[in-house]
Amino acid sequence: MNKDEIFMRFALEEAKAAYNEDEVPIGALVVYNDSVCARAHNSPVKTGDPTAHAEILAIRKSAFKIGNYRLTGATLYATVEPCIMCAGAIVHARIARVVYGAADPKGGALRSVYTIFDDKKMNHSVTVHGGVLEKECGEILSRFFQEKRV
Repeated sequence: MNKDEIFMRFALEEAKAAYNEDEVPIGALVVYNDSVCARAHNSPVKTGDPTAHAEILAIRKSAFKIGNYRLTGATLYATVEPCIMCAGAIVHARIARVVYGAADPKGGALRSVYTIFDDKKMNHSVTVHGGVLEKECGEILSRFFQEKRV
């Protein structure tokens, strides 16, 4: 198992926590200096906050922990391809790399629907690697929505 898969398993644990709280099961974590800086999962229902996406929460926790909103050199792991809002936060936080599991064909902002980071007008460049543990990341999301339709 490579490093990306190991860290994605931590993100999957967060997705399972969201699932158990009846939130859309997406998990994220920020890795800074080769160690987990912060972990989070979706919480907009519980918090009443539409910005409480896993990625945003992990970025906030990381910035607070290191005492700087710029997370230069960090990698963000997310079980699902980040949305436009999260992509914007990633750019503002100066995160170097994003690794995601499942693509989001309805709202993915990195490869599926939009390619935000490919826009040369952005003031920061982010490396993207998708498809890490894609099957596991997609399955928990599919199961969640299948159960909602019953």
